[in-house]
Amino acid sequence: MIAAGNLGILVLILHLFFLCLKVPIYYAREEDHTSSFSSHRTVIDVKDGPESVVWVVQLSDLHFSVHHPDRAIDFNNLVPPALSMINPSLVLITGDLTDGKSKDLLVMKQNEEEWVEYKNVMEAVVQRSGLDKNIFYDLRGNHDSFGVPVIGGSFDFYSKYSINGQLGRVGNVNSVTLQTGERKYLFVGLDSTMSVGLRGPTNLFGHPTDQLLTEIDSELSQWDSQSPKPVSKISFGHFPLSFTASSKSGKTLKDIFLKHSLSAYVCGHLHTTFGKNLKRHHLSSHLFLSSQKLFQFNVHQIPSGGSKNCSFGAPTVEEFWEWEMGDWRKSRAMRILAIDRGHVSFADIDFKSGSKKTIILPTFPLDSRFMSKSASNQEYECEHMLPSSYETVRALVFSVSPIVSVVAKIYDSRYGNLDIVMEAPMKKHGDTSSRGDLYMVPWNYKAFEDPSADRFWLQLEATDIMGLTTMTELRPFSINGLHARVSWTWKEFFVMGCQWAALYYPILWLALYFLLLLLLIPRAFLFFSRKQYTYKIVLSAKSLINGIGWVLLELCRVPIAWFGFLGYLFCLVLFPWFYGQVFTDGGDRGHMTYMGWVVKSSNNKKNYDYIGSPDIMERKKMTIVD
Repeated sequence: MIAAGNLGILVLILHLFFLCLKVPIYYAREEDHTSSFSSHRTVIDVKDGPESVVWVVQLSDLHFSVHHPDRAIDFNNLVPPALSMINPSLVLITGDLTDGKSKDLLVMKQNEEEWVEYKNVMEAVVQRSGLDKNIFYDLRGNHDSFGVPVIGGSFDFYSKYSINGQLGRVGNVNSVTLQTGERKYLFVGLDSTMSVGLRGPTNLFGHPTDQLLTEIDSELSQWDSQSPKPVSKISFGHFPLSFTASSKSGKTLKDIFLKHSLSAYVCGHLHTTFGKNLKRHHLSSHLFLSSQKLFQFNVHQIPSGGSKNCSFGAPTVEEFWEWEMGDWRKSRAMRILAIDRGHVSFADIDFKSGSKKTIILPTFPLDSRFMSKSASNQEYECEHMLPSSYETVRALVFSVSPIVSVVAKIYDSRYGNLDIVMEAPMKKHGDTSSRGDLYMVPWNYKAFEDPSADRFWLQLEATDIMGLTTMTELRPFSINGLHARVSWTWKEFFVMGCQWAALYYPILWLALYFLLLLLLIPRAFLFFSRKQYTYKIVLSAKSLINGIGWVLLELCRVPIAWFGFLGYLFCLVLFPWFYGQVFTDGGDRGHMTYMGWVVKSSNNKKNYDYIGSPDIMERKKMTIVD
């Protein structure tokens, strides 16, 4: 009778535990928060030449802080002359404009002094660079929403001090189209921060709603049926897709971007703490196994198979690049992104060593590691590409002093050494009224066709009138449009290759089931086994597994300890984990469960149930990302 009673207790515990896990899932998935959105569309006619190329500047994660004044000082000293030299058509600042952290990093909330500093510095940057303030787009990051109870409220300093806020760009989606005589370039910026700004570190993920995704889709479609000119599409935001949750209906930003086959999605958030290869190539999900939707082990996705369809009207390859850039906070990084006849390239500039006198951005051929697209390979093999875009090697050269020579060098690595096979001077295209200097040199591109994506390497060298020589890093290229395979380090894979929002619940359930089994299996072993395990037997076996098993068995023999651990597991599922203030205004306290935070805004007395999931997963292990 006693044995039967123990077995019944085990069965009852399992049954109750499964019920506890099952019921809350339904409500977590049903919970959604909607708010009103409005978009802001702008069209800019790009004057002067060269008409075949436009370029923009991206900055990210400035983290202006009252505790680190050097960030704003360096920005004010280095960025204006760089922007004046580069003369971009747009300046994109992708989030985390201010830091919002105390000196000891324990308190995370909005600091108006930091926002006033940001506003003053940006006004100085606009004035000293000579650029139009209207071409600056600064997005909200998670740090910019720490502790903000309501958008537009008294603690929403972003809406008051940011350039977007000052210019009335109040929507979560803003688009700007650059147009030349040859084509259009559509840039769509998005704000996927939570409508209720939790304090960190449980404010780490982007949370697009279905309404936001619909609006992004609409903005990306605005020229599809109106423009006879080809359209290149770029989107920019703060959060990488690996740190972006799905909407209530299960849709994701990736679905929208694949639908439109973006040229690229550029973002920030991760800094350079985890590596410099935080780049990811996305292909349509139907080409992959379901497990590959949760993990991507290398920079490039490799489709499971399929032949090329060269017939006209055949569906295009659904793909896009995701390029996370380094931060200004520590790395003092700036990115220049160019679109040359549909080919998108970029150069990341490091200002830690000071200002730059000359910057070179090769625009064609593209780096086969981080810029080649599968569609380029299909177009080349099917001979659907525009031959004129392949007939020259091209580069943008920015310099404070007149340039006297630019030389293109191509190396062949076939035999293990870099043997130079082409060295030719490049000529400037355009006249003195050009927006920037585009250098070109004709070449026989068919001579560089090769099944290897990294056989040929390009390097450019520019010399100014003062005799200063600047060289680009060697970069592989594939005229066929093939990908040179690049592997992430384990840290890069950890932050870029794992879809954390989709992994949260599987990880949580597995952890809970594992802990439950650690309690139930030894209990069942004591029930069914007649063999007695003592400390002497374990000591003689000299096995770690036997030692752990003995500890668990001894735990089962102490009812108060065993039931205490069992009660702890039930508490993790049924009761809050933490209580605390989640808003800067010090209003009502909220509590956190495994499904998210339950909070109440003191301004509008509205309850928010289960927000900030899966951000709560990162409360301890990912604080370094913030």
